[in-house]
Amino acid sequence: MIQFLVNQELRSEHALDPNMTVLQYLREHLGKPGTKEGCASGDCGACTVVVGELTQDEQGNDSLRYRSLNSCLTFVSSLHGKQLISVEGLKHQGQLHSVQQAMADCHGSQCGFCTPGFVMSLFALQKNSSGPDLHQAQEALAGNLCRCTGYRPILDAAEQSCRQPCRDQFDAQQAHTISRLKAITPTQTGELNSGDKRCLVPLTVADLADLYSSHPEARLLAGGTDLALEVTQFHKTLPVMIYVGHVAELKRIEKTPSHLEIGAATPLTDCYGALHEEYPDFGDLLHRFASLQIRNQGTLGGNIGNASPIGDSPPLLIALDAQIVLRQGERQRTMALEDYFIDYRITARQDSEFIEKIIVPRATSDWAFRAYKVSKRLDDDISAVCAAFNLSIENGAVSGVRIAFGGMAAIPKRARACEAALRGKPWNQAAIERACQALAEDFTPLSDFRASKEYRLLTAQNLLRKYFIEQQTPHIETRVTAYV
Repeated sequence: MIQFLVNQELRSEHALDPNMTVLQYLREHLGKPGTKEGCASGDCGACTVVVGELTQDEQGNDSLRYRSLNSCLTFVSSLHGKQLISVEGLKHQGQLHSVQQAMADCHGSQCGFCTPGFVMSLFALQKNSSGPDLHQAQEALAGNLCRCTGYRPILDAAEQSCRQPCRDQFDAQQAHTISRLKAITPTQTGELNSGDKRCLVPLTVADLADLYSSHPEARLLAGGTDLALEVTQFHKTLPVMIYVGHVAELKRIEKTPSHLEIGAATPLTDCYGALHEEYPDFGDLLHRFASLQIRNQGTLGGNIGNASPIGDSPPLLIALDAQIVLRQGERQRTMALEDYFIDYRITARQDSEFIEKIIVPRATSDWAFRAYKVSKRLDDDISAVCAAFNLSIENGAVSGVRIAFGGMAAIPKRARACEAALRGKPWNQAAIERACQALAEDFTPLSDFRASKEYRLLTAQNLLRKYFIEQQTPHIETRVTAYV
């Protein structure tokens, strides 16, 4: 059985199809049609809901954290022990919530189909902001699409919502909600079971390892932003899933003097602070990783584990010489991330083995790391080419070099011929040009709807030239750039 709150109603579910998304649950099971389906792939934001979770503030007191999610990509099992807030829960005692009123006051709605999703993103923005901030508003709304308004009135509504936040029913009931969530905090492995399909919800990494060994056919569910597409887009059935979002060991970020250890189930939103502090370009790229809704539930381990050749984080992690720790039962093994990827969607992971954590070396002053993402849109888009450069220059020559690309091969891959052309050579334009030519030995990219093979190769070469120019003139701030 799993338990959670829907607005303020306690729900207990056991015999429920684990393949059911939160969107379907709201509309078809609870009769709450305010949440809309636009794309069923996490691109439009019409299905946005907000999930409240127990956390602790800086003083160690219990508090609530509100985050926007795409309900079309979220399976119901992930709600265990949380509060789901839908648009129906905002209006209170006949009065619109302040974010709803702001949308009306600022004429932020025309056809209205996308409006509930925008309202929920504004609600999460209001709960997480200390005042109006245009950049923060743009980030919060980047995952919501509107065909009518041109966005200006919606941004006006965001400004009004955050400038004049009103105490609402969620603030008034916060202590009560915290008490109720603490009462349903999972204490043992939960399960959804519809007879022919099941989802298990372990609480410890040891339990996860045991369950996965017993059910090697199971699909691991973390954020689900990729896995859910198999259900919503390809109409597949997932007979057995294991949800890892309650395994605390997989959601820790620990710093040592030499490296960061990031649990594989850590949401990308939570990874931002630690990675940005060490590598600003990594943090900047995370801001362009899909949308805020996706980053709130998608995980670093999931982005690695799905082995996409256009995943944004693997090229950066490879250039940083990151490692991953794999676990199977009680056995652990550590490998360089670059060795994890074998061929298209094929990895070194064995049956019943899962990524436990990612180990990222901490930044040092003698290495210069930069990352660049090239996509058709600045926000909420997939890379055509993603490049990461990590070089050490001593006495005018290249003493160390790691260069990796995504979108250039069937896997995220190092540019070893390019590296060899630079290693030990003078750090000058001539060496860069030789290294650019060597990229043609490293990669024979494909043409697809995102870019042609010629465009990809030329872009990769130009990004290396760009890196060189920026190292010569470090005051230039043109990193993590999008090209159209």
